[in-house]
Amino acid sequence: MNIDKNEIFEVHADFCKILSSSKRLMIIQLLSDKEMSVSEIAQAINIHHSNASQHLRILRSRNVIESHKEGQTVYYRLYNSRLAKVCEEIRSILLESLEKREIKVKELIKVSE
Repeated sequence: MNIDKNEIFEVHADFCKILSSSKRLMIIQLLSDKEMSVSEIAQAINIHHSNASQHLRILRSRNVIESHKEGQTVYYRLYNSRLAKVCEEIRSILLESLEKREIKVKELIKVSE
């Protein structure tokens, strides 16, 4: 496969758009532990079944998740578990940054008192 440097950044940016939803990020985190049905996912993140289905459809269209059917129930799982690890690492970086900011704010408050 011959993808030029600019094209891969375009693909990357486009992929990141699907990660711009907190509900989809929650779904990715949920599916990092086990496969789940739409109903289980909807209940876990407190959204309507139809809304969960929409998010799952988007994730599936980008090969983030895959599904299989057992009887009447469709179960979803991550296509590649590394994505959950990457998302977890990003959250860790964000939390660290927020904690540092909070410490700086507390220090500023002490100085101004």
